[in-house]
Amino acid sequence: MSIEVKVPQLPESVTDATLVAWHKKAGDKVGRDENLVDLETDKVMLEVPAPSSGVIKELKVENGATVTSGQVLAILEAGEGAAAAPQSEPAAAAKPAVAASSPESKSNGGAAAAKSAPAAKRMVEEHKLDPAQIPGSGRDGRVTKGDVIQHMNKEPAAPAAKQAKPAPAPQLPAVGGTRNEQRVPMTRLRARIAERLIQAQSTAAMLTTFNEVDLTQVNEIRARYKDKFEKSHGVKLGFTSFFIKAAIEALRKFPAVNASIDGNDIVYHEFYDIGVAVSTERGLMVPVLRNAEQMSFAQIEAAVGTYAQKARDGSITLEELTGGTFTLTNGGVFGSLMSTPILNPPQVAILGMHKIQERPMVINGEIKVRPMMYLALTYDHRIVDGRESVQFLVAIKDALEDPARLLLQL
Repeated sequence: MSIEVKVPQLPESVTDATLVAWHKKAGDKVGRDENLVDLETDKVMLEVPAPSSGVIKELKVENGATVTSGQVLAILEAGEGAAAAPQSEPAAAAKPAVAASSPESKSNGGAAAAKSAPAAKRMVEEHKLDPAQIPGSGRDGRVTKGDVIQHMNKEPAAPAAKQAKPAPAPQLPAVGGTRNEQRVPMTRLRARIAERLIQAQSTAAMLTTFNEVDLTQVNEIRARYKDKFEKSHGVKLGFTSFFIKAAIEALRKFPAVNASIDGNDIVYHEFYDIGVAVSTERGLMVPVLRNAEQMSFAQIEAAVGTYAQKARDGSITLEELTGGTFTLTNGGVFGSLMSTPILNPPQVAILGMHKIQERPMVINGEIKVRPMMYLALTYDHRIVDGRESVQFLVAIKDALEDPARLLLQL
């Protein structure tokens, strides 16, 4: 029995997707729920599983094509004993002899392929590379896109010289030598990010205000309770939960910072859906913590960790990336000391966190070394005034320098 493999129903706000890569070809046997093809939308990667065990009879769409919900991608001949469709490729004898490699190398190749990130997997397939030969530098040995590029750029070592020769005189680089470059189309996510950044800059009256915060008290709390916290809740006590809690208390005091613009209307949100920017191989993603004001420190830390992992391995859903009333982004994890973040429309403010650096500070007339962080608040001046933006950052500073305020909601 022939079965049509179709594009799954896309989210309401997504009109189409790009077919990134087939994992099977005509004539291949597949198992039920085995991933056949990767589709890329503006924000997430989607996998299309086989609806039944059988054999791929025909592929209807090529790599790189744009597809829509319900479009037929392939024809599957269902049944374990289904006859294989004719293949356009020559017989196995025409293939390289690597097929006769040891079972161990096959196992390693399968493991490496399974741990490859989607972008890396796509490059491996496009360039017909052996994943077992690519060492992974990502989490749990995951092969990243950078690992694949580095592997491709490796050149074989030059043969040893037969005779020792005197070192040549230094020479200037040759002018007009061969220089390589690679042109690749933007991914849908990267194109969407570019579109939203341009939209933000062209529609919002963006300004940025700065302040600095002394994290001595936060550091002391983390050092005192981190072991008990992790043992009790099964998650580490990081800085993110403190900043989200402090941001929520500041948003309560200054509701305009938690608002959004809809045409000529200002929408004041009486809930706090906090977005946390996550850097991935495919670009920046912003998972949203719904009703973050109702979450404990442990729940915030667990949710942020889960969303970050899902964003990086490509399993996050569009629903988990939509909405949000306020966003936090942390350039400090990459060493940034100060920056001006760009708004995430239709939100009207975003908080930039930066590197924690020990600096000499004057405390009660004495110079002391303190762990300091610069904070940046970019805001839409159309509805947020300078006074509100400055006082908002001061409220966050006060909460973090005296964390008891977070418990007492002061």
